[in-house]
Amino acid sequence: MRAAVFSGPRSIEVAGRPDPVVAAPTDAVVRVVLACVCGSDLWYYRGESPHALGPIGHEFVGVVDQVGVEVQDIAEGDLVVAPFKFSDGTCANCRAGWTSSCLAGGAFGTDGFDGGQGQALLVPFADATLVVVPGSGHSDETMASVMALSDVMPTGHHAALSAGVVSGSVVAVVGDGAVGLCAVIAAGRLGAALVIALTRNPPHQALARSFGASDIVAERGDAATEAVLELTDGVGVDAALECVGTAQSFATAFTVARPGATVGSSGFPTASRFRSTLCSPATSGCAAAVRPCAPTSLSSSTTSWRVASSPAASSTSRPTSTASRKRTPPRTSGARSNR
Repeated sequence: MRAAVFSGPRSIEVAGRPDPVVAAPTDAVVRVVLACVCGSDLWYYRGESPHALGPIGHEFVGVVDQVGVEVQDIAEGDLVVAPFKFSDGTCANCRAGWTSSCLAGGAFGTDGFDGGQGQALLVPFADATLVVVPGSGHSDETMASVMALSDVMPTGHHAALSAGVVSGSVVAVVGDGAVGLCAVIAAGRLGAALVIALTRNPPHQALARSFGASDIVAERGDAATEAVLELTDGVGVDAALECVGTAQSFATAFTVARPGATVGSSGFPTASRFRSTLCSPATSGCAAAVRPCAPTSLSSSTTSWRVASSPAASSTSRPTSTASRKRTPPRTSGARSNR
């Protein structure tokens, strides 16, 4: 088969790889029908994070071609979406909901495992890892929405859960990439009364607003902190969602959070970008536990899961605000109006 192979910084090639075959009774072989490039792949490509030479890619949707004799919940022919890590579902970390830290698990596209940016790959622990997509004959638009469930949407949701977002929360989302924008959606779905998106990219600002952000902060550093504090009457936010992984983004997340708030982290900061401890007592989240979050956007009804997995649809229904702080009209801090 053919697959993308990492040959070093600035070098990704298409090369031949052995066809995957079931090796353990809990394995499945999945033929990839849709894949994408993650932001972390770009860090590897630019040489900002280390990556072993060989297969790359961990976001994919595919069709099951083979299953091991002990696989019970996944069948040949199923359309499935996979999280970026596989997990056995039985270890202490999996039982606690932290499948990304499975004691027997690993990541696709690294450590000798084939990646999602190829024609097919072996999936260990198929029952615990793969999520079946109901229905058939899905449109390209629906498939793109399902693709988001392999990483970015559950990762944004994970950041919101880790930060403790509940109905009425005042939330700041630090980062405007795919994960940050999905975190805006997730905060709204969890009932946040006020969602402040920190982004200075005009197209991303527009997306954040369409996904439910009530306010935009275009500044960075101390100016960003000042702007968020102004929006929250000097108090700070109930939950800060860190969706970048740099030293500056972590610093901003901590400074905009009120005393006692939680900073929800969504992923892996690189050593060159952040040289402190990721999981300090003031943070929650670590590597996103995508597998438990992904099924929340799917249901037995094709219509309902299509709506749930659509970013635009996910932000259209939000509970009435119960926040004690006064809500300001939507605005962009970079273009302040007198209030």
